[in-house]
Amino acid sequence: MQKGVDYVGVGAGAMIFNRDGKVFLAKRGPKARNEAGKWDFPGGGVEFGKRCEDAVKREIKEEFNMDIEIIELLEVVSHILPEEKQHWVSPSYIAKYVSGEPRIMEPEKTEEIKWVDILEINPNTLTQPSRFDLDTFKKKYENNYKFK
Repeated sequence: MQKGVDYVGVGAGAMIFNRDGKVFLAKRGPKARNEAGKWDFPGGGVEFGKRCEDAVKREIKEEFNMDIEIIELLEVVSHILPEEKQHWVSPSYIAKYVSGEPRIMEPEKTEEIKWVDILEINPNTLTQPSRFDLDTFKKKYENNYKFK
C-alpha cells in the first residue's frame, strides 16, 4: 500500500524565513512524488509515531542541509490531486532558518532552491498546498511578518 494513494498520507511543510525576511523556496524535480516542476515551501512525509514538527525539521535537514526552528502552526491543508490520484493532509508551519549552508542534498527530488521576498512570489508557480499557505500567510499577517 502506498501513502497518499491507497490511503490519506500525512505530510508537513514550512515557510522558512531567513534573517533578511526572505522565504525559502524549492523547485520540485522530475522524480518528485507529485507536482513536479512547481516551487514549494519544502517539507515531506511524516513517519508513523513521529511528530509533525520533528518531521519538518528532519526533512529540511536531510534535503537542504538546514537547521530550522518552528515558530508556529500556520494552517492544515488538504492536498487533493485528482489527476495524480493522491490525497494528503499537511500541517504547514512558519519557521526560521537557524544554521547550515542551504544546498540541494537530493537532486532527483529538487531542481533549484532560492530565497525570495514573499511579495515577489507568483502563486501560479507554486504547488497546491504552497499556494494555500501563501494566501493564508498574506491574510493573517498582511505581509508584515518579521524575524529579529
